[in-house]
Amino acid sequence: PPSPNQPRLDRAVQLLRELVAEDAVEEASINEPNDHLPTLVIKNEHWPAAARLFRSHPELNVNYLRNVAGVDHETHMEVVYHLLSLDSGHVYAAKVRTDRAAPSVPSATPVWETANWNEREIYDLLGIEFPGHPDLRRIMMPDDWVGHPLRKDYVPLDPEV
Repeated sequence: PPSPNQPRLDRAVQLLRELVAEDAVEEASINEPNDHLPTLVIKNEHWPAAARLFRSHPELNVNYLRNVAGVDHETHMEVVYHLLSLDSGHVYAAKVRTDRAAPSVPSATPVWETANWNEREIYDLLGIEFPGHPDLRRIMMPDDWVGHPLRKDYVPLDPEV
């Protein structure tokens, strides 16, 4: 049977394609094992406008960013934004992909202040840059730490570490 969240996913895709860009959504699916979570892969260059639409459009009204996670897929990097409308209780996952050589995803901090420390942690541990972030610097590792220890290609300078 179709997911009860399919109409909501379809509407989000429609709004993003109409109001942001026709190619704003690369993929859209229902993550059934994760409570039928509507999941969208947003094209990197359209992420700032997509985030603003999620936040401001009355049908979406995503007024809370619950969590941000960085993922190293070896072939590419990905940032996953877990979005929530406190009014409707609707949730979405928005994924933004970037290459490994110069990983960069526009910051969501101008739209949701809660992205601040999450993006700093992802920068610190995976090396993904967040242009537009107000204070992008290490948050967990010492300032003089070399590399980003959660990258799959990370090689520690000290094998004892």
